[in-house]
Amino acid sequence: MPYLHSKYEVPGDDSQHEVLPNLLGITSIKAIHKVEFEGFLKAQYLLIDELTTHTVFNFEYIKHIHQLSLLKVYDFAGQFRTVNMTKGGFLFPTAKFLPTICHDFDEQILQKLPNHYDNKEKLIADIAKVHAELLFIHPFREANGRVARVLANMMAIKQGYDFLDFYKITQRQFEEYIMAVQSAADQNYQPMTKIISAIF
Repeated sequence: MPYLHSKYEVPGDDSQHEVLPNLLGITSIKAIHKVEFEGFLKAQYLLIDELTTHTVFNFEYIKHIHQLSLLKVYDFAGQFRTVNMTKGGFLFPTAKFLPTICHDFDEQILQKLPNHYDNKEKLIADIAKVHAELLFIHPFREANGRVARVLANMMAIKQGYDFLDFYKITQRQFEEYIMAVQSAADQNYQPMTKIISAIF
């Protein structure tokens, strides 16, 4: 289990300082982290079982990841956040615009992903673009980072590669990771491409 855990976790990311209202009545941060982790672990196994050469990574698939992972924990699993969010002084897109923003993300990026890649460099570039954009949009109230990392893993596995080793991103490098996400605002995906290439 620790090995699988390291494959889609980034030190310092998605950390909660409060426990959101949940379906299990959990009030402990440690306990909620445990059930969330178990949910994502089980979901990733199921997603791998479901994965075929024709799997389409559209926004419905992204919502499916979130719902499958957190359905037993939160009533908002698979749904857009309804609150505005910031992190480190950075303001994510306003909640009321999320349906339009995610539609554009789906149409302009996700639907243009090829079904098969002839070279690893193009795959890495597309994973980086999708990863950065999804984290920049931050469509969910909780677990955006984990959803984005599971999606990156599925994109790699579909093409015959292994899990990305996100645990290689150390606490010190986490600031670079955040800056790479913020660069997506200017459609600059080179910083994230460099990071994804290093952990591929």
